[in-house]
Amino acid sequence: MADPLANQPTWVKVGSSTERDTLSALEEALRAMQPLHPPKLLVVFASPLHDFGRLAEHLQAAMPESTVIGCSSAGEIAGSGALRQGLVLWALGGSAITVCSGWGEADQQGLRGAAADAAACLNQIERRRHTVLLLLSDGLAGNQMDVVRGAYDIAHHDVPLVGGCAADDLAMRRTRQLHGTRVLSNAVVAAAISSDHPLGVGVSHGWRPLSAPMLVTDSRGTRLERLDDQPALDVYCHFFDLDEAVRHDATAFATFAETHPIGIRRRDRIEMRHITGRDLESRTLLMVAEVPQGGLAFLTQGDVGSVLAAAATSTEEAINALGGREAVGLLLFDCVSRRSVFGEEGAQEETERISACSGGVPMAGFYTYGEIARTSGSGGFHNQTLVTLAIG
Repeated sequence: MADPLANQPTWVKVGSSTERDTLSALEEALRAMQPLHPPKLLVVFASPLHDFGRLAEHLQAAMPESTVIGCSSAGEIAGSGALRQGLVLWALGGSAITVCSGWGEADQQGLRGAAADAAACLNQIERRRHTVLLLLSDGLAGNQMDVVRGAYDIAHHDVPLVGGCAADDLAMRRTRQLHGTRVLSNAVVAAAISSDHPLGVGVSHGWRPLSAPMLVTDSRGTRLERLDDQPALDVYCHFFDLDEAVRHDATAFATFAETHPIGIRRRDRIEMRHITGRDLESRTLLMVAEVPQGGLAFLTQGDVGSVLAAAATSTEEAINALGGREAVGLLLFDCVSRRSVFGEEGAQEETERISACSGGVPMAGFYTYGEIARTSGSGGFHNQTLVTLAIG
């Protein structure tokens, strides 16, 4: 029987599994996508419990004509809902699509150099009318704004960036990145996607500024030291009137910070920064990525309703960017901190809202340690945000 995908200009298919055995999970996910014309790009998101060496080897054998990238996760997303310790495959193909991939290691040159190496695939791809650079980085490797900077060094202003930071189910020990048969850590992998049809990016978080804007008067790397020339931790604790138990207990403070991130002003939006902890001696806040010195920052708050509402906003923004063309598939990058806010029931509701907004097109994604989305202006790294890539 002829494969109905063979002559489609653009198509997306998704397969998933919650089998614990790696090969059984891969076989189930591949079966779910049949019949399957060889995709141009195959993206895999999988629990760190899986054997990534075997996963890479068997994917290469199953899809020798396809470009394969992927990473470990803190949970996976499929059309059937939010998964835990699962495996998801996202396949993109069609005559309107071209793909080229790259990778870079940060051991000697840092994340910026690794991202530039990975993004160099843009110089080799057969360009169509619309292009986007998909990035998957090690979410434990340092300041993730350097991933955006390194990719921008190659992509410049005319190629949007989208992606997420690999995770390890909150163990905070080691993540995996996958490029072909290579299994990497402390690395960035990338796929340049070029299409005759539009590619849309949506970004939304659902967190509301509560404070007036404050000047970041001292910030060093991922340490936010002073706001309005006052110790950042003191400003944070005083504004939210935190009691002594929360101020001095690291776990209680981290739980509070999950729903009260820092927002930083960009030209066209407010980007979120997740607070990973605090230093009681220096009175600083510890962040996933830098809060730029000289910029404006806000103290924010959200709840289950506002965070869930952002799912529809991100999806609609991505689909609207297709300029009236119907989406054929979605790729999602959702912060694991959002999942902790709305819980397992909310995670299922989020996927239902995304599916309803998109008309039920095939979708996949993963819960990240940070999200990447840059379409204009400065910045491009996000926390506690949902980033959506819509394929037209």
